Amino acid sequence: MLVLVDQDQVLADFGRGFDAGFTAAHPGAPHHPRTRATSYWIEDDYAPEWHERVRAVSAAPGFFRHLPVIPGAVQALHAMLADGHDVRICTAPLRAYRHCVLEKFEWVEEHLGAGWTDRVVLTRDKTLLSAAADVLIDDKPDVVGAVRDADAAWTRVYFDAPYNLHLPGRRLHWGTWRRVLAEVERDRAARGVLRSPRRPSVELTAGPGAGRRLAVV
Repeated sequence: MLVLVDQDQVLADFGRGFDAGFTAAHPGAPHHPRTRATSYWIEDDYAPEWHERVRAVSAAPGFFRHLPVIPGAVQALHAMLADGHDVRICTAPLRAYRHCVLEKFEWVEEHLGAGWTDRVVLTRDKTLLSAAADVLIDDKPDVVGAVRDADAAWTRVYFDAPYNLHLPGRRLHWGTWRRVLAEVERDRAARGVLRSPRRPSVELTAGPGAGRRLAVV
């Protein structure tokens, strides 16, 4: 299948990075850990007078570059390719993009290998890819954009986060991804909407220190 995988809070631990950055910049300030968040939007947990300072954390140079890895994410993406799926990292840059865009690529190269930078898709509107993709794995509760019926085209799979656990639908974490994708694949094949059947995998040239990597061609 053609699988779109979100980057922040699916591969890179945005919440942990925010918590560290906010407490370092504002020691003693009211703090609401992202592990207990009830909203995708961080500002919702803070009074209005804190909103600009909340946004400044992720806009700072180095924020995206140094986000920690979600446990199991790197191994899962390599395994998806080895299983024959066509995997793309589909991520939305901040509007304050000056540091964000470059650092997202740098993060991918460091943790997944240089060859994976060819698999990065940056877009503010992920729904534009819904006609091509089989699956979107994303933590965001509502992925909306120009294509209003995107969820009728791709299969949405929630990546577990505290603010989306109440939502109905398919979901996974990196311990369950293979089972969930197999279910999605069977369902889409049965409905005749499987866009990208699995293909044999081949070795992908990796960056320094990245180790052996597999890719679908």
